[in-house]
Amino acid sequence: MSDSVEQHRVKVCILTSVHMPFDGRVFHKEAKSLARAGYEVVLIARHDKAETVDGVRIVPLAEPKNRLQRMTMVLWRLLRLALREKADVYHFHDPELITVGLLLKLYGKKVIWDVHEHYPNCIMDKFWISKGLRRVVSKAFDLYERAVVRCFDYVIYTTPFVGARYQKLKVRSGPIENYPIIELSETFEKTPQEKIIYLGGMSRTRGLVEVVEAFSLVVERYPSWELLLVGSCRPASFEDELRALAKERGIEANVKFIAWVPYEEKERLSAQAAMGIITYLPYANNTSCLPNKLFDYMLVDLPVIASDFPLYREVVEPYRCGLIVAPEKPDRIAEAMIYLIEHPEEARQMGENGRRAVEETYNWQQESAKLVGIYKTVLEGQ
Repeated sequence: MSDSVEQHRVKVCILTSVHMPFDGRVFHKEAKSLARAGYEVVLIARHDKAETVDGVRIVPLAEPKNRLQRMTMVLWRLLRLALREKADVYHFHDPELITVGLLLKLYGKKVIWDVHEHYPNCIMDKFWISKGLRRVVSKAFDLYERAVVRCFDYVIYTTPFVGARYQKLKVRSGPIENYPIIELSETFEKTPQEKIIYLGGMSRTRGLVEVVEAFSLVVERYPSWELLLVGSCRPASFEDELRALAKERGIEANVKFIAWVPYEEKERLSAQAAMGIITYLPYANNTSCLPNKLFDYMLVDLPVIASDFPLYREVVEPYRCGLIVAPEKPDRIAEAMIYLIEHPEEARQMGENGRRAVEETYNWQQESAKLVGIYKTVLEGQ
């Protein structure tokens, strides 16, 4: 930090109404990195108590009863809590908080907008919105954000595809990618077993129906193998659909559902598997972003089976760390699973290649330094 900034301990207030307090990007990566860099960090998020964890003070936000309440009453409660903190910088993570960010600017605050996804594309994949209305909402958000985004002091984004939107708008912006924290894999031994793992939220657009169908073909040849599905289903009833599908295919005993694990534990679970699966279907938002789990698998030496998308190819093919498949075709996914089972030495080499790629390029240590640099730029008004 410059001398002008070091005159007092700079206070950062991170805001989210969507993410849980111990979210990987929000808490474990960004908030903790800023605390280690010497900032006073406050996180306002949905939580049941006030506490300080790893140098980050968490201010609890009441759990909303529904989506409408989250986007109205909870937002105003969040704004009041944010203003009470009198922070030097406010850093918000959700598109529904754009209005809160604008109001904070009216109070003369420095504000950073952290963009996780290509939101106009993301809205087009929201199946709880009627198909005709989706296009209207997507366009309305696009126009609204274009009109106000220059009010913010900085826009952080992930992937060049998402960033191109802000570069065209000539907004001061830069990338902070969702790469893994290497240290998370250094506290346990890798013990690969006859397991295939999927990490993260589960929905139809993420190809879980196709994954279960593919796995049923694997079990026909290798009945001792298991499929671990780690994460929550959206909607919750989707888990019942997957369970029914597994039962119909006669593999219900081979498919294990693990609803939620702490962030620090997901790598330990992955390290018990033989391969990681990430075969999202070709919807607009899926093809424009790189999911965290791709790199989480690579961190613990897992060969990956990934969708045949350009962004995924740019990681998987140069480093030869997995197989690319057509995600909408269960037979192709099954072929890839069986290939890795039947070629353990090649699978091991792919896993080692992925780990090396993380150590050299795709790691949070480098992104953390970029985050601190962005904060210096914002605070010094450059």
